[in-house]
Amino acid sequence: MAELGRKFWYRIFCVAALLVTIYLLVDLALSNTLNIKVMVLFCIVFSVIIFGFFDWGRNYAALKKKEQELKIYKLYIKPMEDLTKEIRASQHEFDNHMNAILNMHVTIDNYEELVKAQSAYARGIYGDRSRCNSSLLRISDKILAGFLYSKIIGAPSFVDIDLQVLSQEIVTSVSEHSLVEIIGVLVDNAFEAATPAQNKVEMILDSKDDKLIFAIKNQVEHLTMGEIAHFFEKGFTTKKNREDRGLGLYQANRIANSRNGEITVELLEENGGQEICFRVEI
Repeated sequence: MAELGRKFWYRIFCVAALLVTIYLLVDLALSNTLNIKVMVLFCIVFSVIIFGFFDWGRNYAALKKKEQELKIYKLYIKPMEDLTKEIRASQHEFDNHMNAILNMHVTIDNYEELVKAQSAYARGIYGDRSRCNSSLLRISDKILAGFLYSKIIGAPSFVDIDLQVLSQEIVTSVSEHSLVEIIGVLVDNAFEAATPAQNKVEMILDSKDDKLIFAIKNQVEHLTMGEIAHFFEKGFTTKKNREDRGLGLYQANRIANSRNGEITVELLEENGGQEICFRVEI
């Protein structure tokens, strides 16, 4: 707060100094007392004031960036805490399930019935497993982990999500704010394209050569290479509802390019159907 106060008064001083300088220049010009020495002095003062204004703008931009990062931190640190609680609860549940399976022989003395009961119980546990694996909890970028967790648990219930974390140390020079914008568009598009019949979404999170790598693949149908060629154009969309559409991929690609990153897209033929894969390296 003290630093912000000093910057505020410094800016007030710059504005006041600029007004006084302009007034004196006009006054000297009107009184015909303006000479080269006075001009040099005023140029020096004016340069200092201009530098102050540039410094003001730079500090303001940096402050806004910090505010955005703080907002992102507050927004996604809560999902990260929820993920931690879920993993801990799952561990307790797993211990209880194991005890139940191991002690079934106390009440079931027939071998075939025991095997059948244990198998049915195990399948029930597998079917109720969490949509998120614990690998998200271990990655170094906690904001990104919380963001992905919030997206996964908010996905439609019919979507089958497979997340692979290949590197726990996520290294990138890009801010969390930009990562959330780019990855959020790709994840939202994949979930929106999913249907109960084509419900598989695969995600890969990795980091190599000081860059984050994120790939997401989902099933599609009747998609052409001609349509893919227009994916990153402003206003283009394959969705039926075209209102406020066609800006997501365009905006994500623009942000990635401005940060020396890139988004690539590939159309794959898998198991008699189509899959589309987006890959971000930034």
